[in-house]
Amino acid sequence: MKPQATALALTALLASTAASAATRPPAAPAAADRAAILAMQGEYTVRFLFDETVVLRPDYTRKDPKRSGGDEVVIVVEDSPRKIVLQHLLLDVKSGHVIKHWRQDWMYEAPQRWEFAADQTWRLRDVPADRVAGGWTQCVFEVSDAPRYCGTGRWDHANGTSTWTSDAGWRPLPRREYTTREDYNALAAINRHTIVPGGWTHEQDNRKDIRDATGAVTGSIVHETGFNDYVKTDAIDFTPAYDYWKATQDYWARVRARWETRLGSPEGVHLKTKVDGMALIVPLFEQAQTVQDGGSVSEAQIDAVFAEFVDVARD
Repeated sequence: MKPQATALALTALLASTAASAATRPPAAPAAADRAAILAMQGEYTVRFLFDETVVLRPDYTRKDPKRSGGDEVVIVVEDSPRKIVLQHLLLDVKSGHVIKHWRQDWMYEAPQRWEFAADQTWRLRDVPADRVAGGWTQCVFEVSDAPRYCGTGRWDHANGTSTWTSDAGWRPLPRREYTTREDYNALAAINRHTIVPGGWTHEQDNRKDIRDATGAVTGSIVHETGFNDYVKTDAIDFTPAYDYWKATQDYWARVRARWETRLGSPEGVHLKTKVDGMALIVPLFEQAQTVQDGGSVSEAQIDAVFAEFVDVARD
């Protein structure tokens, strides 16, 4: 074959290969990955332990360790091949009171995720290309389904233990601290989830930072380790939690849909509330209570809450 003909044939082959790749369906996630994520559903007694460790500022003194806990059920809200949604519900055993807690969404090979960019502000960002293939992005949401943080990493199943470790990312102050201190305004965090006999664990490697309005770090004060231990239990009747979710799940699906639209916007999201977010949490929880009591909440009523407290991010 003449050189020119060979080149033309090679060009045609490459074009055919590229076209085939473009139309080929995306690879399915590993079954072991999905099994590990789904293993986090269930009924648990939970302990939350946080310890400040390495001091980074000369005039800073470590705060006392923080210890808390509770009883929590994790429910699968969505289970599709490339996305799994888990909702946490806290139960006060003595009173039977249920609190809709945090939510975690897992997305396989997500090309984008939203990130905590500045105070009360989240923006859509591309996931670095080297982390997309085979990676799972976990996004965590507040009790109101407002955003908190995302991280991307791969599951490792070596030696029969499943562990997922995120890349480093930003998150706002945790609820355990934003009501008691004002000396930092962002956490630089790496999260690690491990499926263990009898439950699962959530480890955190955190650094408490001060960021300016542009998101640039102007100071760091201390490192912190976090260890959240989810131990399965059959000693607690979680019926009130299941009943709450059965009554309100459709309402919360409507709330999630509004967040998804706003978080998927290139402009980003800004919350017009104090850092505790209570101005937004209270009306949404009141609407959920109305639904739980057998009443109805209109689309306009939900929209009114979002119009008052959720805005487009400003440059």
